[in-house]
Amino acid sequence: MVLPGTQALAAPTRAAAATPPGLSCSTGKHNNDDYTGFALCENRGSQTQTFWVHLVCGWSPDVDGDHVTVPPGGVNQSTAHCSILGSGIGEISVRP
Repeated sequence: MVLPGTQALAAPTRAAAATPPGLSCSTGKHNNDDYTGFALCENRGSQTQTFWVHLVCGWSPDVDGDHVTVPPGGVNQSTAHCSILGSGIGEISVRP
């Protein structure tokens, strides 16, 4: 219930991490393992980029994948695995 003269507060939202500039990435879960996620990125910029995949793992701690470097025009992939004791991957993002 909202009292007259007051405002309802919106529930806090979490901003999604943006893909690093110059990278074109696709993310997803492994075909045979719902606990393994990946980020496959192409560097469309003019400078070498480093990135990694970040998985939000539900009941288990979040995990980061291997840090990988990709030269201009190159393609590389980072993977990570959530604990099977948790509820699986809830979100996949690419971090610089």
